[in-house]
Amino acid sequence: MATDMRRIFHLSDIHFGLENTRALDWVKQEIAEKQPDAVAITGDLTMRARHREFAAATQWINSLDAPVTVEVGNHDMPYFNLIERFFSPYERFRGMKEKVERELDLGALAIVPLKTAVRMQPRLNWSKGWVSQRALDRCLAALDALPKGIQALVAVHHPLREVGTQGTALTKHGDLALRELAKRNVTAVLSGHVHDAFDIMEDTSEGPVRMIGAGTLSQRTRSTPPSFNEIEWDGRKLTVCVRNLQQVDTRDMQIDDVPENALPPRSEGEPVAPVRQVPRVDPPVH
Repeated sequence: MATDMRRIFHLSDIHFGLENTRALDWVKQEIAEKQPDAVAITGDLTMRARHREFAAATQWINSLDAPVTVEVGNHDMPYFNLIERFFSPYERFRGMKEKVERELDLGALAIVPLKTAVRMQPRLNWSKGWVSQRALDRCLAALDALPKGIQALVAVHHPLREVGTQGTALTKHGDLALRELAKRNVTAVLSGHVHDAFDIMEDTSEGPVRMIGAGTLSQRTRSTPPSFNEIEWDGRKLTVCVRNLQQVDTRDMQIDDVPENALPPRSEGEPVAPVRQVPRVDPPVH
């Protein structure tokens, strides 16, 4: 039915501090013109969670003329103030706190958050994803509370695929999360983090789960230009169009799979595809 039609803009990895201002102006204009039913931002609003970066992110996000839900990314945790990171890691979100991990009711479709960025974890690389039991329980409870027949999009920062080895694991307990989501009316999982768009089906023992990743709106691009996903739901089917500044065809710019060591680019030679643009200095330098 026509009333079931929904349009969602899926943005990610804006990285204020190294944002692409042309891309942000373009996306804001697209939102004003197309009036999406929701905007889902899947984390990494800033580069290093500095106060000035959060101030810029807050001003831009609050200026968007649409309902917004925001996920926390690994770059959004305080880097240099460990006391704040451990005891009040979301303090710098205070200007948009009502949007953080916000559930959105879009009628026949809902957006439900699942936190994957944590303040600490028992491995050296804290930038990787981690699904805690508490976060998963909260997400599953929200999904189970939806009215019968309502489909859901689950918003995360890190792709959930777990490859099972310490050196290349993406998101700890991501495999468990995918299995639990496969049991429920989850149409897709929306994520960011890897700076390139993808749209894949991930098999689990409980059935397949669709994983949709958005690109970046920052200067830290990999194989594709700055982009966002325009998602349409007609009540039965979800379609994704990758919108980008350079008008590259969607099929050509989507990666085929999530790489095992998927991380934002820092140097040439990293997997996914040849790096288009990686700043010589990735601030800050300490």
